[in-house]
Amino acid sequence: MSGHSKWSTIKRKKEKADAQRGRVFTRLIREITAAARQGGGDPEANARLRTAIAGAKAANMPQDNIEKAIKRGTGELPGMEIQEIVYEGYGPGGVAIFIETMTDNRNRTTQELRHILSRYGGSLGAVGSVAWMFEPRGVILVETERYDEETILNAALEAGADDVREDGIYFEITTQPEAYERVKRTLVDRGIELASAESTKVPQSTVRVEGKKAEQLLRLVAAIEEQDDVQNLFANFDVPEEIMTGLSD
Repeated sequence: MSGHSKWSTIKRKKEKADAQRGRVFTRLIREITAAARQGGGDPEANARLRTAIAGAKAANMPQDNIEKAIKRGTGELPGMEIQEIVYEGYGPGGVAIFIETMTDNRNRTTQELRHILSRYGGSLGAVGSVAWMFEPRGVILVETERYDEETILNAALEAGADDVREDGIYFEITTQPEAYERVKRTLVDRGIELASAESTKVPQSTVRVEGKKAEQLLRLVAAIEEQDDVQNLFANFDVPEEIMTGLSD
C-alpha cells in the first residue's frame, strides 16, 4: 500500500497534461471497447464496462464517443483488432512491474517495452514472474482536510470496505473488487467528494528504493506510461515523497 496515494496524486497531475494531447481519451476508448467486446454493451450487466464509462464521464468524454466505443466492441461498428497483453518485469532496486497493454501489433509493443526497461535499468520477466505479488482491489481516496476520520470510517466500513488508512493527505479506502462500486456509491450518496476512485492492483508488499535508483525507477515508470499501447502500470515500490514530488514538477 505504501506510496499508492502519493503516486495517485502525481498521476492525476500527469493525466491533466495527457488530456491535452488526447492520450487519456485514447486509453479510455480502448478500455470501453475491450469491456464491451468481453461482456456485452449493457453497462448494467457488465461491471467492467460500467467502470470504464464512469471513468470516461469523469474525464468529460462526449457521450457520442462513449457510444461509438461500445458499438465497436459489440461489433455494431467496424474497429481495429486489439489484443490485451500483460507484461511482467523488474525495475531498479528489484521492484516488480506489472503492465497491462492493448495493442494491434504485439511485436512492436514487446520491442518498445523491452527497450524502455533496458534503458532505465529494468528487464522483462517471464509470464507469472510478478503477477502473484498484486491483488485486484478498489482504491478510493478522500481528502483528510475535508472530512473527519469517523465519518469516512463509518461510511466505508458499513458499505463493506476492507480497510481505511490515513497518510496525512488522504483517507485511502480499499475494497474487494466486488464491493468497489457499492462502497463508492455509498460515499457519494452521503455527500462525500472523492479525490479519486479506481479499480487497481495493490502489491502484497513493497520495496523501499531511495537515492539515484529511486529517480531512475520513476523515470522508468514515466517512460512506460508514455508508451502508446500501455493502459495500466502497477509496481510495488515505496519511494521517498520528496523524490516523487521533485520528478513530478
